[in-house]
Amino acid sequence: MRKEILGWIETIAVAVLLAFLINHFLLVNVYVPTGSMENTIMAGDRNLALRTSYWFSDPQRGDVVVFEAPDDPDTLYVKRVIGVGGDTVEVKDGDVLVNGQVQDEPYIKEITEGDFGPYHVPEGCYFMMGDNRNKSLDARFWENTYVEKDAILGKVVLRYYKGFKIID
Repeated sequence: MRKEILGWIETIAVAVLLAFLINHFLLVNVYVPTGSMENTIMAGDRNLALRTSYWFSDPQRGDVVVFEAPDDPDTLYVKRVIGVGGDTVEVKDGDVLVNGQVQDEPYIKEITEGDFGPYHVPEGCYFMMGDNRNKSLDARFWENTYVEKDAILGKVVLRYYKGFKIID
């Protein structure tokens, strides 16, 4: 009986250790409570992000990432990278311009209202916006406008709740 109990304890300890290692070094499990990323990610979706995505490279424009909110590091946000260090980002007449070039954004569901910027993204930082621009509390409205690279936890790659979907 004692041997069986020790076997169960060992199995549970290994499972807990593996879950801890996966959660802290490989994956980020993130819940999206709002519609700020519609139609890419819907309110209530649960997603997985790979922590390994940026071990050997930097986030790129267009990546959907999970990060610590600049104004509240205890809160995780999911947004799209719009500008990288050295970029100038502006919203004008419904278009997003990066370095003066209108961006092709097929994931946007409606024309962005209002003019914003220009924002000059510092090196090592990123400018983030939600895909549902008119209902997204994003970099345009944060006190600390830019997200530093070390605050980015991973690239969102998969929705697993409310059906499976590859996020790109």
